[in-house]
Amino acid sequence: MDTVSTPAAPSAGQPASLCSSQPLPASLPAPAAPSIHVRAAITWLAIFPLVAIGMMATAPLMEGWHPIFRAMGLTMVVVPTAVYVVLPRLFAAHGFLAARRGDRR
Repeated sequence: MDTVSTPAAPSAGQPASLCSSQPLPASLPAPAAPSIHVRAAITWLAIFPLVAIGMMATAPLMEGWHPIFRAMGLTMVVVPTAVYVVLPRLFAAHGFLAARRGDRR
């Protein structure tokens, strides 16, 4: 005889929405991830302007610093800014444009 167990009630640390046995609403299929080449180009588009602006802005402050420390100081600002602020917006813009291009076809 086949038996089917019912899902357990959500625990205190688990949201009810994750344990719901209700089917998820039908939505659009997830867009395909951009190719590695597109991701590299988008990443470059985020990093290059941040580094160029950062170098010009910090030049007077870091003029006497050793180049290693200049690079460390610059990357401590540029990398988090790119990862948490700029890249998500650029990838969202790319997804929007890719979806529009797909709708036209």
